[in-house]
Formats: sequence, C-alpha cells, structure tokens
Amino acid sequence: MASSLYFILPALGGYTLTSLYLLKNPQILHKKKRAAFHCTHISHRGGSGERIESTMEAFTHAVEQGTGMLELDCHLTRDGHVVVSHDENLLRQTGRDVTISSLNLEDLPLYKDRLEVTFNAGRYSTGTDRKFTLLEEVFRKFPKMPVNIEIKEDNSLLMEKASNMVKQYDREDLTVWATVDSTIMEKCRRTNSTMPYSFSMRRGLQLLLLYYSGLLPFVPLGESFLQFYLPRIINRTYIPEERLLKNRMVIYLIEKLTMRKSLFKHLANRGIQKKHRVTAEKMLRQIDSTTGRQTKLLEQMHS
Repeated sequence: MASSLYFILPALGGYTLTSLYLLKNPQILHKKKRAAFHCTHISHRGGSGERIESTMEAFTHAVEQGTGMLELDCHLTRDGHVVVSHDENLLRQTGRDVTISSLNLEDLPLYKDRLEVTFNAGRYSTGTDRKFTLLEEVFRKFPKMPVNIEIKEDNSLLMEKASNMVKQYDREDLTVWATVDSTIMEKCRRTNSTMPYSFSMRRGLQLLLLYYSGLLPFVPLGESFLQFYLPRIINRTYIPEERLLKNRMVIYLIEKLTMRKSLFKHLANRGIQKKHRVTAEKMLRQIDSTTGRQTKLLEQMHS
C-alpha cells in the first residue's frame, strides 16, 4: 500500500497542477468561440416588469432602453403560427383557461390590462399593447437584435418553424436556442445545428461537476451561453414553492457552489458568455425601476 502511494500521490499532484494551469490558460487546448455579438443586458420577456410581457410594446421599449438581447418563449397555435408567449396555458396572462395550441391565431384573447409581474408579487405591469405577437414580427422589426428563443415544449413542428424563420431572416448567428430540458435541446440542435445554444439544466450541472473534479479544462464545450439564477436576488421578491429553496443555508450553498470567479473566467476565456449577472439584472429591473437603486445593486453584485 505504501509503495503504491509513491505513484498515486505524484500522479494526483501532476493532474491537479495541470488542471489548474489549463483552467487559467484554456486556449492551449481549446479555440476561443467567436460569437457574432456580446451582450451584457437581456430583456426577460421583453422587460416584463416595465411593460406587459412579450408584447411588441415591451420589446420596442427594451430596444429603446438599449438592451443587448431580447429573451422570449414560443408556442404554436392550432393553425400553425409561432406565437411569443411565456405560458402555453393563458389563464395567468389573460384570465381564460385555454391553451395556445387549442386556438387559432385570430381567436387568441388579449392580455389582462394589468398583469402581475411573476417575480414581484403585488406589482403589476401595464401598457397600451395587449396583443400576442408573432415571432416573425419580432424578427421583422428588429433584424439586427440578438434574440434568445426558449423552447419549453417537446414540439418538433414548433422547432422546425422557428428554425425556418431564423433562416428566412438570415439571423442564424443572432438567434440562440435555449431550454432547461436537455432532450428538447438535442432536438433543437438537430433541427438547426448552426445556431448557437445555451446550457440546459442537466448540462449546467455537468459543467459544475467537471469544474470541481478538475476535468473541465480537458473537455470541449459546444454551448456558447451560460445562464445562472441567483437565489439571493430572486428570493427578495419571489419565494419558490419548494421548501428547500426557502432555506437560507441552501441558498448560501447554491451561490457558493455556482458563483465561482475562476469558473466564469475560464468560460470567458473560452468565449462562452455568462449570464448570471444579466439574470439578476432582470430581477432587479422588476424590483425597482429607479435607475439609482438599480445601478447601486448591480455594482454590489459585480464587485
């Protein structure tokens, strides 16, 4: 046993030193990704805390405010139109317990005139635009604006139609596949492999496992974008139903495990854009629209 340690300990030491060196110098093994854009601000559902979410008015307002990317979700109507909506069931957004897939485009109801902000109970967004918009309308109006499309449902036709639209408007380098479900992401990538894509939840967990095991510097990564939620920020205004996620110690451990400066620096050096600050910024924009307070909170987070 003692003799084997003469081989095991130097091997472990060599592995650790090599891993740490490559973590800081990933360009030795990996070519840096070159995205067509770099954004530091994403408008979640078009800025859902400032205008009625996912409407053309919300997207227009976000662009006028200088956002770097529009984030949206898509669903398919019964007559085959790709509609921008966070939910498939429209009860929360319209007060009607119907699904988008059960209705033709012309039969979609209007948004409520006052829509409660998901991550800020008791606060409502308003606007003059209450119509559901089409993905094509967003592409047509903002041809140069990066768009993050989240696909929530395992619907091959939806993926195909979204992909065809991306190709039609020549924006494959400006449109990002996103989903928390790895199976759906695999289908999105098979549908259009030229579009950049983000980490799914399972891939995000694998990323952390690779990082803490020291294997990350040796493993190629196909994703171009990473998004983390900050429980400490979200839980200021949105309390999740899961009891575990209400526990302060759990929140503290999640942040300690995920918010690793060396991890994000490594990913940045590989050309992978991280969005944990952006996600928190979206929450902060919903908490308070006062620029001063928002800036102060962001500065504290970025330090």
